[in-house]
Amino acid sequence: MDASGVDRLPEGPVKRMMAAANRHDLEEMVAEFAEDYENTTPAHPARSFTGSAQVRKNWAALFAGLPDLTLTVHDATTGASNTVWMEWSNRGTRPDGSVTSSAGVAIFTVRDDRIAAAHFYLEPVEHESGDVNAAVAMAVRGAAGSGDRS
Repeated sequence: MDASGVDRLPEGPVKRMMAAANRHDLEEMVAEFAEDYENTTPAHPARSFTGSAQVRKNWAALFAGLPDLTLTVHDATTGASNTVWMEWSNRGTRPDGSVTSSAGVAIFTVRDDRIAAAHFYLEPVEHESGDVNAAVAMAVRGAAGSGDRS
């Protein structure tokens, strides 16, 4: 198995897109998206967008700013209605030397051998945001009530 895990993906545009992304081949990558591609980001609705031109803009900035950016597919499966579900992560080094990494799930819809849409759930990996107890306290009490008052 390839270290990137891209071979876990079914043959088609998602696999080709991920392979091109790992080669930092912007043209090949963007070619896998429909012009009217719709990206929905449910956890951050303002980040949703339409159009392959925005895909190009986003990835051009990522490739330029993170020259060692690598993507890894951890698991993938096909679903109903021409969907490909992918658990994945990425890692790269910023110009200041700090490392950024994100992990999540993307659910792609394929139409006419192109990526027509995605529901995008990708978040920065946080190593110091607290354990599960802190997360539950934050969910229940919010930031103002996260201190221990017992």
